[in-house]
Amino acid sequence: MDEIAQLRQTYFQECDEVLSEFEAHLMALDEGRGNAETLRAAFRAIHSIKGGASAFGYRRLVNFAHALETLLDKLRNGSATLTADTISLLLRAADIVADLVRAAQSGGELIEKHEGAVLDALVLRADAGALAVAPDAAPTVASVNLTPAPAGKYHYRIAFNPRSDLFQRGIEPQLMIAELRQTGSLAVTADAGAVPTIEAFDPKRNYLSWAFELETATPSETVAETLSFVADDDELAILNLDRAVGNGVPQNPATEATKATEDSNGDTAAGSARPSADIAPRPLAGSGDDALGIAPVVSSIRVDLHKLDTLVNLVGELVISQAMLNEQLSLVPTDKFPGLIRGVQELSQHARNLQESVMSMRAQPVKLVFARLPRLVREVAAETGKRIRLLMIGEDTEIDKTVIEHLHDPLTHMIRNAIDHGIETPEERATMGKPPEGLIRVSASHIGGKIVIQLADDGRGINRQKVLARAIEKGIVTRDQQLNDEQIDNLIFAPGLSTATTVSNISGRGVGMDIVRRNIQRLGGRITIRSTPGIESIFYLSLPLTLAVLDGMVVRVGGETYVVPLSNMVETLRPQPGQVRTLVGGGDVLSLRGEYVPMVYLHRKFAVSQANTDISKALVMLVETDASMRIGLVVDEIVGQQQVVIKSLESNYDAIHGIGGATILGNGRVALIVDVSMLLTGGISPDSPLVSNAA
Repeated sequence: MDEIAQLRQTYFQECDEVLSEFEAHLMALDEGRGNAETLRAAFRAIHSIKGGASAFGYRRLVNFAHALETLLDKLRNGSATLTADTISLLLRAADIVADLVRAAQSGGELIEKHEGAVLDALVLRADAGALAVAPDAAPTVASVNLTPAPAGKYHYRIAFNPRSDLFQRGIEPQLMIAELRQTGSLAVTADAGAVPTIEAFDPKRNYLSWAFELETATPSETVAETLSFVADDDELAILNLDRAVGNGVPQNPATEATKATEDSNGDTAAGSARPSADIAPRPLAGSGDDALGIAPVVSSIRVDLHKLDTLVNLVGELVISQAMLNEQLSLVPTDKFPGLIRGVQELSQHARNLQESVMSMRAQPVKLVFARLPRLVREVAAETGKRIRLLMIGEDTEIDKTVIEHLHDPLTHMIRNAIDHGIETPEERATMGKPPEGLIRVSASHIGGKIVIQLADDGRGINRQKVLARAIEKGIVTRDQQLNDEQIDNLIFAPGLSTATTVSNISGRGVGMDIVRRNIQRLGGRITIRSTPGIESIFYLSLPLTLAVLDGMVVRVGGETYVVPLSNMVETLRPQPGQVRTLVGGGDVLSLRGEYVPMVYLHRKFAVSQANTDISKALVMLVETDASMRIGLVVDEIVGQQQVVIKSLESNYDAIHGIGGATILGNGRVALIVDVSMLLTGGISPDSPLVSNAA
C-alpha cells in the first residue's frame, strides 16, 4: 500500500469516529445536555471531514459538508435558532455525509440527486436563519448557552504561518478566527508582507500569516483542540503568556509574526514563513506546557484488525500447545526433572498473561454500540407518536470487538419492538396511571465471566394469550400442547410470528425477534425474557466476553470428555443416600441445605453409553445459569481445570442444544463445551426447532 492509500485509509477510519461523535453531540443538544462547546465540537467534526475530503479531491463530499458547516456556523454564532426540526435536519445530513464517505471509500458513485433535497434544506435553513425548514414553526431545543466564557484567566499568543496550499486543503482562516472569538477576547493581526505584485499573484495560493492574542477562560487543551482541525503542527505555535511573562519573551504578537516572515531566509513565497524563536515552537514530549503543541504525545496507534485476529489465533494455538506440553509432562517423574517442571509452569503463566493482554487489545466499551441508540429511540418514538426516555447504564463495560460488531442489529430490533409493541401511547399510559413518558433502560455489566446486557421497558408486557393464539394460527404449536409462561414468551422468537395487526415500517413481518435470537446465538450467547403484564418486560442478553479462550473444568462421562465453563461452577459434591429424590412427573432433584436443585444427567442428555448410572458413585457439579438458577450436573469424574480455546461448532458442524462450542485438549482429542444455561431450557416437542435453537 502506497503512502497516499494509507492516508486515505486513515482518513476514512477517522470519518467513522468523527461522524459517531457528531451524532452524539447532536443528541446531547436535542436532549438538553449540550452547551456552546457541544455545538462548536459538532462544527469542528464536520470541518475536519471537509478538510480531508478537499485534500483527496472528493468534491461532492466537500460541497455537501460545506453547506452543513455553514449552517452549524450560523447556529454557533447565534444567527440561526437551534430547533427540534434543525436537529432532525442535521441528523439527516449526517446520514448523507456517511453515504458520501462510503461512496468515496468504495470508489462508487451515488445517484445524482441523492443529497439534493437535504442540501437544499441546509442552504435554506442557513439563509433563513431562524425560519424552519418545515412550514410550521418547530419548538426550540432546550436552551444552549452560546455566550463565550469570561476572559482573563489565560493569556495566549498564537502564530499562524500556513503553507501556500492553505485554500486547496479546504481551510478557511476566518472560521478559525470565529472559533477563537467564541472562546474569549481576541486581537488579530494579519501579515501581508509576502503578498507579491499583481503580475505574480496567484489566487489559489496563500500569502498571509496571522498573529493572535487571546484572553480566555478556556484551558490550553481546548485551545489546542480548537486549532488542530485547521492546521498542521508546523504551521502553528502557541505560547502561554501567563508562564512566559517576565522570562524575556516579547509581548507584541504582530511584531513577532512579521519578524518570523522577514527572517525566513529571504523567501517570500507563501507558506515559507516560520515562527521566530520568540514564538515558542511545539515542545517535545515531556518539555512542559509553557509552549503548547497542537498534537499531544501519541499514546495509541491504529492496528489492522486482521493482524490482531492473526495474533489471537496464534495465542490460541499457543494455549493448545501448552496443554499438550502439560499432558506429556504429567508422565515425567517430578523428582528427576524439577527444573523442567518449574520452567513449564513459568511458561504456562507467561502464556496466560500473553493471552489476557491480547484479549484486552480487542476489548472495547459497549458505548460504541449504545451511542447509536438515542437517535434510534428519537426517530421510532416520533414515528409512533410516543414519548420515550432512554436511560443507558454501564456504557464503559468492555467486551470483545468481534462481539460488539454484531450487537447493533439485535439491539436495534429489540428497541423498535419495545417501542412499537411494549410502550403504550401517552393517552393509554394516562388511563393506566403511568407517566406519559415511557422508559427504556439499557444496561451492561460483567457477571460470572460474561457480559449481560439488559433491555427493559415499562410498557404493557407480553400479551401471552395473544402470542399463543397467533402461534396456533401460524401452526407453530398445536392447541393441545400445554405451555408454561416461559415457553409462551419464547414463542416471540419463532420465525414468522408477529402480534402486529398491520405491517408497518417498524414491525408486522415476524422476522425481527427471530433475527435477534439467531444473531445472539451466533455469538455463543443467549437471550431470556422476564415479563410482567401491564408493568414491564426485561430482555437479558448473555454474551461471552471473548470468542477465543475460556477457563473450564474438564469432566468425563462414560467414554466422552466435556468442558464446563469455570465461571458457571459453584461447588462439587458426591451425593449421600436420601439426598436425591424423584419427582412424580419425572426428573430428579438434589436436596441441598434446605433447597431442591434440579439435576441433569449428562449421559442421558447426550446419549452417552458406558456411563456410571449409580448416583451414589457419581459426582454432582453445582452450576449456576445466567438467570441465577442452580442445577446439578451429574458426571462420572472430574479430570482437572484447563484453559481451552473455543472453536465454533455451528460454523464447523451444526448447532447442538446444550453445547456452546468445542475445543482441542492436550491429548489431541476434541471435547464439547457445555452450555449450562441451555440444559434446562424447555422446548415444545423433541422435533420442534425451539428445542435445538431455544434461547
